[in-house]
Amino acid sequence: MSASVPRLVVAAPSSGSGKTTVATGLMAAFAARGLAVSPHKVGPDYIDPGYHALATGRVGRNLDAYLCGPELVGPLFLHGARGCDLAVVEGVMGLYDGAAGEGELASTAQVAKLLRAPVVLVVDASSQSRSVAALVHGFASWDPEVRIGGVILNKVGSDRHEELLREALDSAGVPVLGVLRRVGQVETPSRHLGLVPVAERQGAAVEAVAAMAAQVLDGCDLVALEALARAAGAVPGGTAPWTPASPAHHPTRSDEKPTPRSGPAPSDGQRAPVVAVAGGSAFTFSYAEHTELLTAAGAEVVTFDPLRDEELPEGTRGLVIGGGFPEVYATELSANEPLRKAVAELANGGAPVAAECAGLLYLCRELDGLPMCGVLDASARMSERLTLGYRDAVAVGDSVLAAAGTRMRGHEFHRTVVEPGSGAEPAWGVRTPRPRVEGFVQRGVHASYLHTHWASEPGVARRFVERCRTS
Repeated sequence: MSASVPRLVVAAPSSGSGKTTVATGLMAAFAARGLAVSPHKVGPDYIDPGYHALATGRVGRNLDAYLCGPELVGPLFLHGARGCDLAVVEGVMGLYDGAAGEGELASTAQVAKLLRAPVVLVVDASSQSRSVAALVHGFASWDPEVRIGGVILNKVGSDRHEELLREALDSAGVPVLGVLRRVGQVETPSRHLGLVPVAERQGAAVEAVAAMAAQVLDGCDLVALEALARAAGAVPGGTAPWTPASPAHHPTRSDEKPTPRSGPAPSDGQRAPVVAVAGGSAFTFSYAEHTELLTAAGAEVVTFDPLRDEELPEGTRGLVIGGGFPEVYATELSANEPLRKAVAELANGGAPVAAECAGLLYLCRELDGLPMCGVLDASARMSERLTLGYRDAVAVGDSVLAAAGTRMRGHEFHRTVVEPGSGAEPAWGVRTPRPRVEGFVQRGVHASYLHTHWASEPGVARRFVERCRTS
């Protein structure tokens, strides 16, 4: 494919400015014009990509320079944008905000520079007029390598307010590409970890995306925005798309111990092992590349819903339980006793099980006093404290995912506590923000609070599938 896919990055001075509304609305508006739109999200967010997928009909993908390394941002972008007419990348936090204490690492600005993509700055103009010019000028001049291609003004109160804002921005030299009025803001319900995922809202989510598209169509210059995207040029560095079939793309960092290949791909006559992946409303957090890597490693990936299915998929040899909101569905998960017993039987028999965050809670003995699978001798409960941030981790011992000493980066995001926080064999030694061990490795189980992106270390998927094949 061409490395010159038209693209825009939608950013903002701070969180809460309206970039999700604008980015999702732009995706839907361009898609409604007949364009194949590739949706992307900067950072580890799992929820916004669900709305992006509704808007475009394509899988929403993440671009995270911390989890995957800056060198994979371009290849992963091109992989997701394959066959598309245009790509829209929604930023994270403020434009220049990234991993704490790491400079520009994992910021929207860094991703925009790595992609050489123009930035559309969404500004909440509700409490300012002439000052907007100083704000935009500051963001546009802070880093000369970041190109602010235009501004979309959000929460504008009246025609007179718009006139004052436009007059002020004339002096800043940055064109106004859209104006969204303060009235009729799109409601996107949220709770303790952010927006409510698409899988839980169904029809309401479709209506929300349609409302975002209508707002953007009414207030934005789509012709100018598309022209800006088409002026982006080639992704720098002769970048080739990432592919799960040949994931040697990612260079090993100098201080990492690589995960070795666990074995050859199956022969033509050998049946692919079934890897069951938890889905449904309770388990909505996953990266599309994980399924692609498992499939490329020779697995047959089958999704099941722990809220509804009383049995694991036929022939299940391995189990992946990602993140989500099991605390919201604890009653329903607990009530599905046949599936809880099936999971426990599989895990206790030594089958490979990879569980992250919500998956960790599901494997515990109980969650908020309700029985769970009982695979781990640990208890989970809701907490008032939010645990949030990137983590630098190393595998403490050998597991179904990684050899001892393998370095990976992860992200932690939860309002729950598991006691004890680690087993006799911990999953990870975490170096940031303070040294500690966490998670559980027992038999074939690897359970942890850390969300990881397997594209950063593709040997993880190969190792897991090989264990499924031989266990």
